[in-house]
Amino acid sequence: MARHYHYHVYVIELSKDVLYELKFKRCNPDYELGKPCVYVGMTGLDPDVRFDKHKAGIQSNRYVQQYGLRLLPQLYEAYNPMPYKGAQEMEVELGIGLREAGYGVWQA
Repeated sequence: MARHYHYHVYVIELSKDVLYELKFKRCNPDYELGKPCVYVGMTGLDPDVRFDKHKAGIQSNRYVQQYGLRLLPQLYEAYNPMPYKGAQEMEVELGIGLREAGYGVWQA
C-alpha cells in the first residue's frame, strides 16, 4: 500500500515594511534590494489553511501575521507533499537557497 504524505513546505511573501524590523535586517545581511522578502515554513496542513492561521494569529509567526501578503506557490509546489523528515530538511534547504539568491528570508 502506498504511503500518503501530507507535509508541505510553503513560502509567504512579506511586505517590504519587514525591512524596518532590525532583527529581520540583521538576519539578512546579504539581502539584495528589490528581491522579495519571504517566510519559509513547513506544515502538515494545506499551505492555504496554514497561511490563513498565520494571518488570524493562530500559532502564528509575528512577521507573517503583520507583514504576510500572499503565498508564493511557484517557489514550493514542486516539492509537495512529502514525508515529515523531508519537509523538515526541505524547509531549511529552501530557505538557504532563497537567501543565496538575495531574498530576505525568515524561518521559525
